[in-house]
Amino acid sequence: MEQSDHKVDKYYIKKVDADKKSIYCYHDVMGELLIPTHKHNKAQMLYAEGDVVFVTTETKTYFLPARHFIWIPSGVEHSIQPKSENVMMRNLYFPVEKNEDEFYQSEGIYPVNNLLLQMMLFTNQWNGDLKKGSPNFAIAKAIKAILPQICLTNLPLELPLPKDARLGKILRYIENNLGETILFSEVAHQFGYSERSLYRLFQKDLNMSFIQYYTIRRILKAIELLLDRKLSVKEVAQEVGYNSVPTFSNTFFKILGQRPSDYLNGQDILYGK
Repeated sequence: MEQSDHKVDKYYIKKVDADKKSIYCYHDVMGELLIPTHKHNKAQMLYAEGDVVFVTTETKTYFLPARHFIWIPSGVEHSIQPKSENVMMRNLYFPVEKNEDEFYQSEGIYPVNNLLLQMMLFTNQWNGDLKKGSPNFAIAKAIKAILPQICLTNLPLELPLPKDARLGKILRYIENNLGETILFSEVAHQFGYSERSLYRLFQKDLNMSFIQYYTIRRILKAIELLLDRKLSVKEVAQEVGYNSVPTFSNTFFKILGQRPSDYLNGQDILYGK
C-alpha cells in the first residue's frame, strides 16, 4: 500500500499540482503496470505510444490505443494500467480556467491529426513545470486551445462497468469467447433470460445494447492484436469472430475512422524521438 501511495504522489499529486498556475509536462516510459486510483486539480491530456493503455474511472474503462489521446477533466478519479511496462506516456496537465469550452468538461478519446502531432513534437524534450510567460508555456497552451476545434469526434473506445453481478458473468463470457460468433439469442438462452429481459438488462445497466457492447469489445481486442504485430489483418479478424475481412475492416473504420492496415502503418510516430 505504501508503494502504491508513493507512486501516486510521485507522478500525480506532489509535482503536478505543486504550482497551480503552471502547465505540467511529463514524458517517460511507464516502467510499471499500474498507477492506482488518484485525481489531480489540473486537467490531463494523455498520449501513449508503444502499446494499449487502460484508463478506468468510477463508471467506465477507457481503451487508449496508439496515436490517440484521452482528455481527463480536473478532479476525475482514475487509474492507469498499460498493457506493457514499455509504454511511453506523454502527459500535459492544464490548470482550469474560467469560462472554458464545454469540450474540457468531459472525458474523451480522440485521434491525433497531423497538426496536433507536429505541435506535440515540440514537447518531446520537456519535463516539469512550464511557467506562464515562457515560450514552452505558450506552445502548450496553444495545444489545449485548438482541441475543441480539431477534436470533433469523441471515439467510443470505452466500455461501462457493470453494476449487476448477473451481467458481469455475461460480459466475462463474451470476453472469453471473442473468437466465436456470439448470438444474442443463444446468450439469453444460456443464461436463463428471455431476449426481451436481457435486452432490458443491458440497456438499464450499461445504457447500450448487446450488439453495441459486443461490437466495441471485438474491435478493442482487435486493436490489441494488431499492436502485437504477430497476426495478419485477416488472422486478427478471425480471432475476434469475423469471417469476412471486409466486414471487419468496415466495422473498424466506423469506430476508429481508419482501416486496420492504415492504423498499423501509422503507429509509433513519436516513439523514441
